[in-house]
Amino acid sequence: MFPGSNCDEDAVKGIRTATGDAADLIWHTADNLDAYDAVVLPGGFSYGDYLRCGAIARFSPVMAAVRRAAEAGKLVLGICNGFQILTESHLLPGALLRNEHLQFRCELVELVVEHARSPFTLAYQPGEVIRIPISHGEGRYHADEAVLDELERAGRVLFRYRQRVNGSLRDIAGILNERGNVLGLMPHPERAVAAWMGSEDGLRMFESMRRFVTDGGLLAAGAGHGAEGGVAHGG
Repeated sequence: MFPGSNCDEDAVKGIRTATGDAADLIWHTADNLDAYDAVVLPGGFSYGDYLRCGAIARFSPVMAAVRRAAEAGKLVLGICNGFQILTESHLLPGALLRNEHLQFRCELVELVVEHARSPFTLAYQPGEVIRIPISHGEGRYHADEAVLDELERAGRVLFRYRQRVNGSLRDIAGILNERGNVLGLMPHPERAVAAWMGSEDGLRMFESMRRFVTDGGLLAAGAGHGAEGGVAHGG
């Protein structure tokens, strides 16, 4: 977690609820994530969102370790501010801009699961509509047309808003890197893991990640770690 993160404990509880696995909070000064199978960059306001969202967090020592984990084929999930950090770190293309209505939005929204071929959507159905909350003021995804076309062509748009909620181009809510092991997602799956939250649709994202790891997906990608390593949460 970074100074200013505020969704770290929620993510830890969501992961533990969905998988029963260990999930550790890792401070932003850490420089080694070798013990972990997956990394979650939490939502919040890293470094107070000074300059712009994620702009300072990209220089934290842990981000070099996150990059090495991604290059090794480990799963990396950036949620909300975590997505912003991934774009600032150039682990994902594009940028997250101010919502088109210039308002902070915190509400349940409907997302369309574009496909179930990724490590993050194995437990969903292609085209399924799920309900996951958003909580952001700068969640409008933007990229140039060539990047957008490539994301579409390669199946790297993983989630779309069913309604226009923030002005994201092509209603993009979540995208993958080229390899498919890094996901940036503006909505918060960790806030949709219990009936009292209004939705349990986020559980299956963490379940999908666990299934990918336990089925040998990490080993096939060359990461060299099994499921027992657990999940590092934060940065």
